[in-house]
Amino acid sequence: MQKIKVLSIFGTRPEAIKMAPVIKKLANDPRFLSKIVVTGQHREMLEQTLAAFELTPDYDLAIMRENQTLSSITSRILEGLEGIFQSEEPDVVLVHGDTTTAVAAALAAFYQQILIGHVEAGLRTGNKNDPFPEEMNRRLIDQLADFLFAPTDQSQANLLKENHPQDRIVVTGNTSIDALYHTLAQKKDRKPISEKKILLVTMHRRENIGQPMEQVFRALKRIAVAYPALTIVFPMHKNPRVRTLAKRYLEGQQNIELIEPLDAPAFYQLLADSYLVLTDSGGIQEEAPSLGIPVLIVRETTERPEGVAAGTLKLIGTHEEHVYSEIVHLLSDEAAYKQMAQAKNPYGDGQASERIVAELKSYFE
Repeated sequence: MQKIKVLSIFGTRPEAIKMAPVIKKLANDPRFLSKIVVTGQHREMLEQTLAAFELTPDYDLAIMRENQTLSSITSRILEGLEGIFQSEEPDVVLVHGDTTTAVAAALAAFYQQILIGHVEAGLRTGNKNDPFPEEMNRRLIDQLADFLFAPTDQSQANLLKENHPQDRIVVTGNTSIDALYHTLAQKKDRKPISEKKILLVTMHRRENIGQPMEQVFRALKRIAVAYPALTIVFPMHKNPRVRTLAKRYLEGQQNIELIEPLDAPAFYQLLADSYLVLTDSGGIQEEAPSLGIPVLIVRETTERPEGVAAGTLKLIGTHEEHVYSEIVHLLSDEAAYKQMAQAKNPYGDGQASERIVAELKSYFE
């Protein structure tokens, strides 16, 4: 029996984490021949994640350059994938989410008339410039995709509203929850990282770099001073502009830890031990609620409104006073904290990758 050849393509740390469970399922199913292509849109953080999940790429485009632009990333991916597609002749290409890698890979596959599966399809803010360029990347990939793996009922509704055919959409749950549950299951007997309350911070989004990020960091410095028993932990993104601002505003405060990015298992352990999360990141908006941890989102919009509606997430923007008061509220009001912590997680049961692989198998058989 001829195997179904699947090429999974990704280029950043979050994509690698969320694609890892799918790739593992494909590799363990004799019906599939699974191959991995990495673009290297990120380098060090991507390699760290590949090692953590024991993934070995079959191809590495190694496109990363200093001061790279969206245009240069896109053009190098398009050119690099053309020869790989012609050589491998895959039955289907899988991409994840909203990165430049994902949209360029989908376009390259479309040019070669190869079937495309979009993992995490249908997320929307409704504003094409927020987040930029991710919102339009998602919309473009969904237009090109043949399989739309929507993580939630809301994302399916978004796709149906845009007239995508129902028979192309499968609601799967979020693959990030698969990765989270699997990783933490390996560490059941571990001890907590700290006896103190941890406020975990992640910030890196392009639209927040500059004044918005400065306001958030000023609020965090005030929180650290007001709550000396609290530990604020910030794994700094590799973007030099983020690191410069973080060090300018937060370095030197005794209860603020500026640390290097963690691999997925270490980050999940830190997340599991955290009391509260402040973030502008996407995946952590899914992961933290799965562990009963409230999330304050320092953005004006989110493509994950299910969590806001459920009460596990709260959009608070980036204004210094508002950020400060929202953190204080959850640190000082136990009832408000419990209301968020005990809200129902809307992001899946840890079986998303199994549903994705089952859908592919059903289609080809």
